Amino acid sequence: MEQAASDLEENRRQQQDLTARLDTLRQEERLLLNILSLAEDSPMVPEQAQGEEASSHVPSGSPVTQATAPRPGRSRTKRSGSGARRPGKQHRPLLKDLLLDILKGYDEPRHAAELRDELVSKHPDRIPTPQVVRNTLESLVAKGLIERHKQGRSVMYTIVTPGGHVH
Repeated sequence: MEQAASDLEENRRQQQDLTARLDTLRQEERLLLNILSLAEDSPMVPEQAQGEEASSHVPSGSPVTQATAPRPGRSRTKRSGSGARRPGKQHRPLLKDLLLDILKGYDEPRHAAELRDELVSKHPDRIPTPQVVRNTLESLVAKGLIERHKQGRSVMYTIVTPGGHVH
C-alpha cells in the first residue's frame, strides 16, 4: 500500500514536470512562429530573426515569456527610407526562398532533414536548426506554396507549381 502511494506521488510529480515542459515548448513554438512571421514580412531581417543558430538563445529548459523573449526585427537604429540597408552588410536571401529553390529541383517528395542537409551543403554560411527548417516548410504549406505528404510517421514536402499542381 505504501509503495502504491509512493508511486502515485511520483507519477503526479512527473505529470507536473511534463506539464511545465509542455508549457515551455508551447511558448518556444509561439516565439519561433513570431520570428518566422517577422522574417517573412521584413525585407531585411537580423540573422537571429531568420531562425539560424546564434550564440545567444533561450535555453530549452527556461520559460520564455513576452517580457523575456528577444524581439527580433526591432532595431534601435533608424533607417533612411523603407528599403535602406546597412552599409557593408550584404543582403542574404530568406530561408523560405532557399528552401523553395531546393524543392524546385525535385519531382519526388523530400524529407525536411534532406532539404536541410542540401541547404547546409549549398550555403555553408547558413545553418538553421532542423526545427527551424520544419517550421519554415510548414509556413510554406500554410501559404499554399508547397504540399505536405504524410506516410506513416514520415512527413515529406513537394513544390506546388504556379498552376496549383504539385511538381
